Amino acid sequence: MSSRARILLAFASLLLIIAFVMPLWAVYLQAPQYPEGLGMYIRLNDVAGIRPNDLSNINNLNHYIGMKRIEPESIPELRYMPWIVAVVVVTGLATAVIARRKLIYAWTAVFLLVAIAGLVDFWKWEYDYGHHLDNEHAVLKIPGMTYQPPLIGAKQLLNFRATSWPALGGILAGLALALAVLAVVLAWRERKRSPALS
Repeated sequence: MSSRARILLAFASLLLIIAFVMPLWAVYLQAPQYPEGLGMYIRLNDVAGIRPNDLSNINNLNHYIGMKRIEPESIPELRYMPWIVAVVVVTGLATAVIARRKLIYAWTAVFLLVAIAGLVDFWKWEYDYGHHLDNEHAVLKIPGMTYQPPLIGAKQLLNFRATSWPALGGILAGLALALAVLAVVLAWRERKRSPALS
């Protein structure tokens, strides 16, 4: 495997370390009664308000419409996602050192699957919170209304405009995946030029 592909792979792995310190995703709520807006960051191991009282205010609003409280300690993914990403980082660096094409293909495929699984899980989490409402105790009840925020983009939920975008950690994780795919392309082209080499 060429040195360029190895460097790209190592850099992609190291970029993922930023996900341990920077938020992956950001969800914002804007409404007339909250001129500064409310927001929360989704991290590898936590969900927290962007400002000190944001998560508490969001939970109070959720209670009003029958949504469950967002309590990080009750979300099991936040306990094991850091371990999964750590394994991806370590195996990516090891693959860059070992420099075998089949390993880089396999590692990039696993990285892609982890990324897809994370997005699907996040969508399911949003779906659960937005659809499974406690209508018995909700103050505001609108038949047929659901409150799932968008996975990405913007959506109107009553008088709130909800927006959801990758935060810095998520953007850099996406860049890491793009670099890994580029390393695969380089390794594949190299193999076509010299098929006898493994």
